[in-house]
Amino acid sequence: MTPTRISPDYAVAGQITPADVAEIAARGYRSIMCNRPDGESADQTDAESIRAEAERHGLKFAHVPVVSGNILPQDVTDFGAALDALPGPVLAYCRSGARCQNLWILARRP
Repeated sequence: MTPTRISPDYAVAGQITPADVAEIAARGYRSIMCNRPDGESADQTDAESIRAEAERHGLKFAHVPVVSGNILPQDVTDFGAALDALPGPVLAYCRSGARCQNLWILARRP
């Protein structure tokens, strides 16, 4: 897992596993957000498994599933609300990290 820092309080990564959560916590992240719908690919870990491990490590978790290549206005609104509610720094993940980065760009406020 190699996060890409987008801002001081937000970074993105590709798909994570429960085994990555301890490292995420050790790096100082306080929250994890999943922007990937469950079942998008056969090899992905479901969001509830990540949530359980995140909570075990004292991290907050949000699941804002967004279909790749089809970000809707409501997705951006939901993402922004989740980001506002989570303590930072936040690590968001999807298949590659690009969807999480695009959501952050679209949700940014002047």
